[in-house]
Amino acid sequence: MDTEKPVSDSENLERTVARARRHAIGDLLARSVARHPHKTAIVYGALRQSYAELDETVERTASALHARGIGAGDRVAMLAHNHHHFVVIHLALARLGAISVPINYMLQAGEVAFILGHAGVRGLVAEDALLAVAQAALAELAEPPTVLGLIPECGTPPPADWESTSRWLEHAIDTLPELALSDDDPVQIMYTSGTESRPKGALLSARNLVAQYVSCIVDGEMSGDDIEVHALPLYHCAQMHCFLSVDLYLGATSIVLPGADAGRILETVVRERATKLFCPPTVWISLLRHPDFERSDLSSLKKGYYGASIMPKAVLEELARRLPGVRLFNFYGQTELSPLATVLKPEDQLRKLGSAGRACLNMETRVVDDEDRPLPPGQVGEIVHRGPHIMLGYWRDPAKTAEAFRNGWFHSGDLGVYDEDGYLSVVDRKKDMIKTGGENVASREVEEAIYRHPAVAEVAVFGLPHPQWIESVTAVVVPRAGHVLDGEELIAFCRSTLAGYKTPKRVHIAEALPKNASGKILKRELRDRYAEA
Repeated sequence: MDTEKPVSDSENLERTVARARRHAIGDLLARSVARHPHKTAIVYGALRQSYAELDETVERTASALHARGIGAGDRVAMLAHNHHHFVVIHLALARLGAISVPINYMLQAGEVAFILGHAGVRGLVAEDALLAVAQAALAELAEPPTVLGLIPECGTPPPADWESTSRWLEHAIDTLPELALSDDDPVQIMYTSGTESRPKGALLSARNLVAQYVSCIVDGEMSGDDIEVHALPLYHCAQMHCFLSVDLYLGATSIVLPGADAGRILETVVRERATKLFCPPTVWISLLRHPDFERSDLSSLKKGYYGASIMPKAVLEELARRLPGVRLFNFYGQTELSPLATVLKPEDQLRKLGSAGRACLNMETRVVDDEDRPLPPGQVGEIVHRGPHIMLGYWRDPAKTAEAFRNGWFHSGDLGVYDEDGYLSVVDRKKDMIKTGGENVASREVEEAIYRHPAVAEVAVFGLPHPQWIESVTAVVVPRAGHVLDGEELIAFCRSTLAGYKTPKRVHIAEALPKNASGKILKRELRDRYAEA
């Protein structure tokens, strides 16, 4: 008969000391509550919660999830637009030592099913507006999750086997188990659109995230006095971990919007007297073009942040002219870095136009050649990073983890160059990543979708400059002999299997694709050829 091995006094002491020193994500809200119990923590529509009220709701939700069998190390996916319940469940999972898996709500069912299966989730939380996608994804799984929660935004009643997350938020508070969590235990898997056809799961720990929060606070001039509007998706690492989580850590006030509607953002900044706002360039452009911009009192806004794409010079100059009281910051990084790597500060926005800035507080950044040797200023090479922000590795993918971390540096896949002053510029994606509207699109994934059309012989997908989306997904297709292809038909074909932002905005039909002597398609030549079109 098996017996439990007794715990020695030294092991007990080690655990006791570790608990006293713990700095887990689930601890941060409790510390803000101790400092600011009555301060407004979160606003969502008509709901306003103080830090003490938010903490109680998180504790109730953690108790409900624990009663349903969710514990340390379990993966729980979340498929939803921004919502109060999204924030609460994310925090409750951290309190239980579980691992949250946020999913891009623009994905199709097959794409969602891959993430659910790859992560091996035990639970799935979906917004009722996305229930059809969630159910279609679950139908593809051999082993679907056992805990299913529905966020009631549209009022759709939960079907069989699902329950409203409202019940979780109202659950009686139970005594939760004492967790032996270390700073390097995983707390989140963020799936990133890599250059391969399938996304990779970046595994993030408390050490990664807290180090990144500190860099954001110092280099982004953030404080507990901030009042911030969160309009960009919380499934995305930037809005969640550069901004919302930092606000909760500092004891700032967060106004969460369901989406990035320009009119609603302007109205919210005015009503709440918001001081801080993050938007990718596409959304800043939408704000400037909105008819309410000129008649909105935006004088409370003091700090603005952008990332995901380079801000066009004309837009930067217009922002400086029309929002003279706003200090602008460019945050550059990627999901695997939690996500911040470098910052271009306000005083350098026009002086170093197009630059990604310099490495933030807790990161080192280099530009290296193909042998990982550092390159001097002026020479283009791959951007590599080192520091505590960097993920633990790719979930269930040791080969890609080893490739990314070779020689003790994380290899970004981006090409960059330093100037003589030590400012980094990102000049290209090493493996043809397209950045459209703040989202990453792998060209190979789109190409593989197009190749499934029976009349396609060859295809090349790449990004072209776009006045609103910064880049638009573009495809050049060669038909099979004896077949006729129509660009609009191909776009509709892609839309049936790909998320809308991955679907090509334009398809060109060609007789052949330009190639080098080894048969490699010359995408740079295609970009130049079709840029004017």
